Amino acid sequence: MLLMPENKDQLVSVLTYHVVSGKVNAADVVKLESADTVQGEQLMIKTTDGDVMVNNAKVVMTDVEASNGVIHVIDTVLLPE
Repeated sequence: MLLMPENKDQLVSVLTYHVVSGKVNAADVVKLESADTVQGEQLMIKTTDGDVMVNNAKVVMTDVEASNGVIHVIDTVLLPE
């Protein structure tokens, strides 16, 4: 559904909800309680017993270097409100 031309704005919203400006490594993430997304909303961050949660998603891999920043892999798709 999101790939249909009439839903382009929704797709952009979902994708940019997964992006935080700047390079934020895992060592920095665990010190945060929230982060502002490029989409404009906040992600809630919680660390419990070594697990890091971003909203309802568990971080399963950290600090994957990319040409345009760093990626932290999560186990589900985040949806903006």
